[in-house]
Amino acid sequence: MSRNTNPSDEENINPTANAAAATTSAPAPAKKSWIPAGLGGSSKHGDTIDIPLEDPKKRERELLSWEQDLKRRERDIKQREDAMNRAGVTVELKNWPQFFPIIHHDIANEIPIHAQKLQYTAFASWLGFAACLGWNVFSVLIESVHSDDIVIFLLAVIYAISGCPLSYILWYRPLYRAMRTDSMVNFSQFFVFYSMHVGFCVIAAVAPPIIFRGKALTGILVAIEVLTGDMFVGALYLIGFAFFTLESLISIWVLQRVYMYFRGHR
Repeated sequence: MSRNTNPSDEENINPTANAAAATTSAPAPAKKSWIPAGLGGSSKHGDTIDIPLEDPKKRERELLSWEQDLKRRERDIKQREDAMNRAGVTVELKNWPQFFPIIHHDIANEIPIHAQKLQYTAFASWLGFAACLGWNVFSVLIESVHSDDIVIFLLAVIYAISGCPLSYILWYRPLYRAMRTDSMVNFSQFFVFYSMHVGFCVIAAVAPPIIFRGKALTGILVAIEVLTGDMFVGALYLIGFAFFTLESLISIWVLQRVYMYFRGHR
């Protein structure tokens, strides 16, 4: 008697074995590697991204060209400075006062040592003259308010805004250049205009009414007149008189010393 076999029964005999065989025969999934975006060899569309690299030789050529251009400019500047020095032209940079430079002034490095003290005194004379004119404006302003005379204040302002720059241009700067270069022309210009400066200071200290109108200068004659009417304003005029007197004495001393210095070099 023969035994009947069912094919379906054979398949269900060992289901675990069938699953193991299926598992063994299935290919293993490929291991994925992570690449940062923008650093890989392809984009998300599959296109290759090429990162351009700078040519070191091109960079070297640019640096060499820049260096040669800089050296050429330095040579041009040096040639111009040499040409100006041969022609007697000196480049003067404004360095005084330090907070707002308006003039070139360097006594310690440009004036001979034996003449530096005299030059410093002349410089103090110029600054003192500016201080005298400034105090004169202040005093006359107070007097003009008390006497309702605006004309004297305007005259005092004119004396100040014209006297300070003109004194520098006409006599202090020529003296500075004369001391530095021993120029006879600059010495001559200094003597002419500094003599006028001394005369103005003496007249301002006296303030005669025949030359200057009213009370526009704080001289002794005007100070006495103002003192009788107002003690405070009169005191201001007396201080102005003292300033102009001191400036006159210093200016006379500077004029004598510069003349002796000039004669000693001739």
